[in-house]
Amino acid sequence: MTDDRPAWARRITAERKARDWSQRDAVRALRAHASTELPADDSMIRQWKRWESGQAPNDFYQPIIAAVFGTVTHALFPAPSRRDGEKEILAASGMETLEIVSRLNRSDVDGATLDALRITTDRLCSEYPFMPSGQLIIEGRQWLRRVVELHTKSLTLAQHREVLALSGWLALLVGCVEYDMGDRHAAESTRRAALSLANEADHSEVAGWAHEMRAWFALTTGDYRGVISAAQAGAEIAPNHSVAVQLAGQEAKAWARLGDRRQVEVALDKGRRLLEGMPHPENLDNHFVVDPAKFDFYSMDCYRLVGEDRLARTLAEEVLRAGTDFDGTERSPMRNAEARVTLGVAAAREGDLEQALIHGERALKGDRQSVPSLIMTSRELAAVMRQRYSTEPTAQDYLNHLQDLGREKPGFLPS
Repeated sequence: MTDDRPAWARRITAERKARDWSQRDAVRALRAHASTELPADDSMIRQWKRWESGQAPNDFYQPIIAAVFGTVTHALFPAPSRRDGEKEILAASGMETLEIVSRLNRSDVDGATLDALRITTDRLCSEYPFMPSGQLIIEGRQWLRRVVELHTKSLTLAQHREVLALSGWLALLVGCVEYDMGDRHAAESTRRAALSLANEADHSEVAGWAHEMRAWFALTTGDYRGVISAAQAGAEIAPNHSVAVQLAGQEAKAWARLGDRRQVEVALDKGRRLLEGMPHPENLDNHFVVDPAKFDFYSMDCYRLVGEDRLARTLAEEVLRAGTDFDGTERSPMRNAEARVTLGVAAAREGDLEQALIHGERALKGDRQSVPSLIMTSRELAAVMRQRYSTEPTAQDYLNHLQDLGREKPGFLPS
């Protein structure tokens, strides 16, 4: 039978069952996270049943329910999108690319040109999950050169700082794509350039993301202490920006790989509390905006690593649901790929080799990939395959496929 309940109602049911909780257990957990006294148990259990059947909780209960399951309000109860794609961008700037470029050739720069550049930068950063890497890196570098050339124009002090910040954002984007494509050395040079621009502009948010990139690079190359160092440095520089949430997520991933379950929970809780206190972002597609749904992605990675397979699977299914449109179009292909690896790991540990291979192979087939991140997570599935299915020809085929992917990107070959 079709389950017509809202996605959040299906999720809280699945989350509760993944923890082996009764509804009374869930109410007990709800009380532990509430800052005020709640009604009697019988009343709250009836209320919980109504929530699981699809009756929406009010604004008081939503953040408490989210906290019970270790997530944030807008990941569990998404706010409606406020963007209308390219039409909004054109309406906001009033300019097309040709007009923006022609304005850049003037001896001075006006406010309308800078506004158009801000919107163009936002558009490029929003294309990160979807646009093929080869195309995005060309466009990103072209616009970075154009913006950097503005330093030769007559600029006010405020305009100079704005141009430095825009250059920093574009450098961050280019560095991310370079790393996705396997060009580690170019990515690190670009990251350092972004950090230098941020320091010159005194722009803490760009600087925070430059440290986040260092944490990401360290994570995918196995330098877990380096991840923690970079995450803590970035959080100190940009404690009030959403990048601090992602830094907490990277720190949690590092602790998970070091086997410290307590520090994983501390880092995740730090990130959750930061994100819960921030306004809902207007543009969820921008790579340098922390989408509330991404918090489930961090938790999924950590729970997979510490062996909490039921929780990891539940979160992986939620990541896939949130990252896929109703027509099957993937909004978050890179996150979805790692969610499929997680489902593969859970299936492999449970003895279902066929499902593990289906998920693992599908994860490797996306058009838009971050090769280092994908290999890092796939390495975990490979380890289970070697441990449990070393004599199975189909498992060996998957391992060979993964080795071939690693050879295509020197420096990222899995062990």
